[in-house]
Parts: sequence; structure tokens; C-alpha cells
Amino acid sequence: MKKRYVAGIIVILLTITIYSQRGEIMLKILPGALDTMMSAQPLAALPDGLHISLCGAGGPMPSANRSGPCVAVIAGEQLFIVDAGTNGARNLGRMGINVGQAEALLLTHFHSDHIDGLGEMAMIRWVADNNSSPLPVYGPEGVADVVAGFNQAYTRDAKHRTDHHGVAVAPPSGAGMSIVSFALPDAGESLTVYANDNLKIEMISVDHFPITPAVAYKFTYKDRSLLISGDTVKSPAIEKHSAGIDLLVHEALSTKLVLLMAESAARSGNPLREKLFNDIHDYHTTPVEAAEIARDADVGHLLYYHVVPPLIAPGMETIWLEGVDKVFSDVTVGEDGTSISLPADSSEIIHRPSAL
Repeated sequence: MKKRYVAGIIVILLTITIYSQRGEIMLKILPGALDTMMSAQPLAALPDGLHISLCGAGGPMPSANRSGPCVAVIAGEQLFIVDAGTNGARNLGRMGINVGQAEALLLTHFHSDHIDGLGEMAMIRWVADNNSSPLPVYGPEGVADVVAGFNQAYTRDAKHRTDHHGVAVAPPSGAGMSIVSFALPDAGESLTVYANDNLKIEMISVDHFPITPAVAYKFTYKDRSLLISGDTVKSPAIEKHSAGIDLLVHEALSTKLVLLMAESAARSGNPLREKLFNDIHDYHTTPVEAAEIARDADVGHLLYYHVVPPLIAPGMETIWLEGVDKVFSDVTVGEDGTSISLPADSSEIIHRPSAL
């Protein structure tokens, strides 16, 4: 008994000593940890193939683990980003993905939650790798107005950064974004917006009425493929172009949960919020409808993103997924940092641990 008492005292004293000297201890540990972080190249460690990481798995409502819509797609050694919702650029940094290596950013439509991180994304991409040319932003017609607005808003910021860091870090020619605009494809059809020897990116019209234009993007790299829906109702075009793909990344909104929120707003005497919640469910896809697309298109896996509403309490995910298991079983409800790999020359679908 006495030995245990003495041992307990020693443990307490050691704990107090370590805690009181935590600053000095951290100063000794930190340089090595920083060296490891600075030299890490997580993209280089990926096998050749097609990979996605959710830099934002939520929608416009605040959520602790789902930021605004943002998807990083790695095809071989190339990095593309689809949409730039709030916190997307910062989440990419937390995942160790260097935004400076982004080949281009593709916009699905111009709702604020899909574009509000554009300025930060372009700025970080510029200075993170001293890029000498602007970030190309692809999108349907209308993208020029969005890009021009952000470029104007960040004009002074760009000058300040060059004045402070110099042209070696922040060359003026690399500031902001450039525009790559396309006419909206006909309903049900696709338009190739980017291609090289191994990679093809297609734009597909979707139905997010009254919001137009709205598009999805399909990536095909070697023998692997994935499609990112953007915001849409259940769409025959999505099903058509998802036929046989490895991964469907699809938005979803639970009508049941959103209508509960509308009823709560009504009880609380907030008619404006009640109308908002009653409006939003008619131009999105439910989780069951997305599962039906995955089943009917015979996709390899379904990853939900743009998860609405926020799943903030125990049991809400169960309600959100109600009925999905009767339709399609290979599903993941995405969170920030959810990552999936599709190695080339393989049929594997590999879930990678989140770095967040």
C-alpha cells in the first residue's frame, strides 16, 4: 500500500513538473514536428489513380464538421478543386494538400455557399507556390462576372502582398483568377472542358431550377471515373453519365428534417425562416433519391456531400439516412476530410483516414 502511495505521489509530481515546463518542452519538440509538416507531400504518396478529398462536405448552414461545398480531385499528379465554399482552402491546408499546386478550380453554379471561399482560395494558391499565372476558374456562362468581382475585391490585397513579400514570393502576374467559360451543354449531354492523354473532365447540365446555369462534373482518369453532382434535383442526366462509374459524389437534403425545421420556425413565430426552409427542399435530391441513382446507374460507391441540414445531434444521421439501406448499401456520409482513392488498373475503392 505504501509503495502505491509513493508511486502515486511521484506520478503527480512528474505531471506537475511537465505541465509547468510545457512551453520549454514544446520548443524542443516543435522544430522537428514543423520540419515533418513542411516536408510532407501527401499527394506524392498516393498511388497512381483518381482520388477525392472533401474540403467541404456541408451546405450553407453552419456545421462543426461540414464546411461549405468543396471537393479536391487528384488525377495522377494533377490537383483540381470543385467549388470553393467557406473554409475549403483552410481545410485543404489542414489535410496537407498544397493549394498552390491546383491546376484549376471548377464551379458547379453561383450560389454563395459554393463561391464564397474563392478569393481566399486564389490568394493562397498564388502565394503558396509563388505561381506566376492566375488560378484558372472553369464554369458555365456567368463565371466571368463572379471572377471579375472577386478579382476587383482582392486588387488591394494583391498589391499589399507583393509590396510586403516581394515579386519572388508574390509575382503580380499570378494574382487573382482567370476565366474559362463554357456554354451550357444541352440537357442530357456532356461537354469536355479539359483533356489530356489520361484525363477527361466533362461538364453536364443539371436541374437546380430556378438557379441556372447549374452543372455536374465527371472525371475520367485512365480506367477510373467519378462524378460530382453539384446542386440538383434527382436528375436523369446524372444517372445517364454515372452509368458504371466507380464513385458518385452526390448532394443530398433530408426533406423530413428540413420540414421539421420549418414547423419549428412556424411555432416560434418566424414566418421568414419558415418560408426559407419550405423553399429549399424542392430543388435538391433526397438521400434515398441519390441512392436510387447509384443503384440504377450501377456505381461502385456513393459518397454524400452537401449534407443538409447539419447533423448536429445524435440520431440525426439515422433519420437523414432513413430508407437508404433498402435501396443501396455502399454509401458514405461525407464529413470534412473524408477521402476515397481509386487506384488505376484496379477495381479497388479505398477509404483513406481523414486528416482533420
